[in-house]
Formats: sequence, C-alpha cells, structure tokens
Amino acid sequence: MKIFNPVLLLTCLFTITISAQEISDNALGLRLGDSDGFGAEISYQRLLSRYHRLELNLGWRDSREFDAFKVSALYEWVRHIDGNFNWYYGAGGGFGSVSFEPVPGSGGNEPFTPDGGFFVFAAGNVGIEYNFDIPLLLSLDLRPELGILGYNDFTDNFDFDIALGIRYQF
Repeated sequence: MKIFNPVLLLTCLFTITISAQEISDNALGLRLGDSDGFGAEISYQRLLSRYHRLELNLGWRDSREFDAFKVSALYEWVRHIDGNFNWYYGAGGGFGSVSFEPVPGSGGNEPFTPDGGFFVFAAGNVGIEYNFDIPLLLSLDLRPELGILGYNDFTDNFDFDIALGIRYQF
C-alpha cells in the first residue's frame, strides 16, 4: 500500500503533463482588426517560458488622408482550457506616428494641415485561441488601448480593438 500511493501520484502527474497543450516557440501572421484605423497588423509571437510569451505587432497605413504606423508589444500569460483551446491575457504598450495630408482651403484660403505626430499608448489584451494539429493558430482577442503621450486625437481616446489573428507556427 505504501508503494501504491506514490505510483498512483506519479501516474496522475504524468497523465496531466501529457495532456497539457504545447505552445509553439514562434508564430508569425496577421492580426485583422480595426486597430484604430490601422487595419491589419503583422503579428509575431515568441514563447518565453512554458506559459508566457511576447507578442509584437506592426500596423501601418498609407492613404490619401493620412500616413501612419503603430508598433505594440505585449507580455502574455497563456492558460489551457480544453483540447486545443487556450485563453490568454497580457499587458504592454507601444508607440506610433501619424501625419495628415493637407486639406484644401475653402474660398481661396491656404490648405490646412491637421496636427499629427508621435504618440505612446498602454495596452492590455485578453483572448481565446485554437491551436490546430497543423501549424495554424487562430485567435480572437480584445485589446483596449489608452493613449498616454503625444498626438492629441490618440491620447484623448480609449480604444477597444477587437481582432482575428491568423498565424503560422514554427
């Protein structure tokens, strides 16, 4: 009986370890959302430890009205739900820059160029992901962003960015 208890305990721990979801070392893809006007972002995830990872995103926009870029970095905690499902949460921040095209003046006035410039923001992240048996990872997340410094239209905003992530794992 004395030997049976440790063997039973080790068997249970071994079974739990085998059924735990493995997180890929790297994932590269797109994060498709509204992203405060930036649209799609290139997204990279790097595993730091068993249940922690770093997510880096780069969004840019080149249009008739404005040119802009935004970089974000988030430290994430990943938790297993069931099967191939995980949920995650994290915190971080980022920076960016926006420049607007001149707006034609009315009645012969000079063109008006809206203010733009550099901005800094804090961000959080919470989401759910599905890890396919092939090297594909799909996620749906919510990233609230709070402007801290810089360009006034961004620093005065609290933005809820919801996005679908499609990433290749390697």
